[in-house]
Amino acid sequence: MMMKPCILVFLCLYTLVPGAFSQVLSSRCDAVFFTRDSIRFGATLTLPQGKKSFPGVVLVSGSGKQDRNGTMAGHPMFAVLADSLSRLGFAVLRVDDRGTGQTNGVYETATTGDFADDALAAIAYLKQQKGVDKVGLIGHSEGGAAAFIAAAKSKEVDFIVTLAGLATSGLQALRLQNIGLIEAAKIPDYDKARHKDINLRMYDTAYRYAYTPQLAEKLNATYNAWKHADDSAFAKDKPGEHDHMRFPIYSYVNQATGAWYQYHLRYDPVPLLKKIKVPILALNGDKDVMVPYKENLETVRKYGGKQATVKVMPGLNHLFQHCVTCTREESASLKETFAPEAWGEMRNWLKRFL
Repeated sequence: MMMKPCILVFLCLYTLVPGAFSQVLSSRCDAVFFTRDSIRFGATLTLPQGKKSFPGVVLVSGSGKQDRNGTMAGHPMFAVLADSLSRLGFAVLRVDDRGTGQTNGVYETATTGDFADDALAAIAYLKQQKGVDKVGLIGHSEGGAAAFIAAAKSKEVDFIVTLAGLATSGLQALRLQNIGLIEAAKIPDYDKARHKDINLRMYDTAYRYAYTPQLAEKLNATYNAWKHADDSAFAKDKPGEHDHMRFPIYSYVNQATGAWYQYHLRYDPVPLLKKIKVPILALNGDKDVMVPYKENLETVRKYGGKQATVKVMPGLNHLFQHCVTCTREESASLKETFAPEAWGEMRNWLKRFL
């Protein structure tokens, strides 16, 4: 468990002027390493200054390989949060995902359950640090699901914050996400209906045959049956027109037969939430097309117990930015990294642990 000094870049939570930075130093950071089985994780540990004891948090990333700064669409969400959390009085551990930065291992063969175990290894490391008295998880998107899994299986998790954290079943999440993304797409309504039809058929087939040897065969059969019916309908509805719509059957079957996808399909947060006995704060933007807020927050409110708090953040997208079109593609062009009101909700809720 090595530790060495590092340079911490302090980013404003709400950058009004591109490139503006905060220069007030009130925390210390170290580059650290810890291990779990054959995985050696590279991470950054940020510590508050001037306190003998303090709580800690582990930041847990969402889907897709991310570095320890949680960089998505060019925005280092976790670097921003680590700075602000340490200024508030928390120790913060943020970690390179498997196969990223200074962490080894293979990301592509891991499941959300594996990421939950990685988070628990990070908690174990953080709790060994001098001064740390309790540790929680802050998970974004899939990282929220990993936080629920970790807290349901271990008493080492003292509190949870989820940022658009997945709190619907994996199958429902895919359905809702599919509908949201297609509705936001600039394509004719006729093609929107076709995309929804084939996607929902494939999701249902993948769910039904997950973890069986027939999965690939059944997916191909579902696609072939849809294609035959869809070709006939298009010829009747659009005589003489060229059909530009394509479904990526080969790549979808490869993805759906993988370990992550099958685990995701069968993910069910309800029994997990029923087991969790620690405080939970769940935040969602109401412009999030990746994790729709209504169903997500209702599940946490209903099953998260008396210590669960849910908040809708108006005007914010999946990365907790104020958005205009609120598509996935827009995030990279936005100047904001993390909306101040979302941080304000986190800060006010987390003060109880100081």
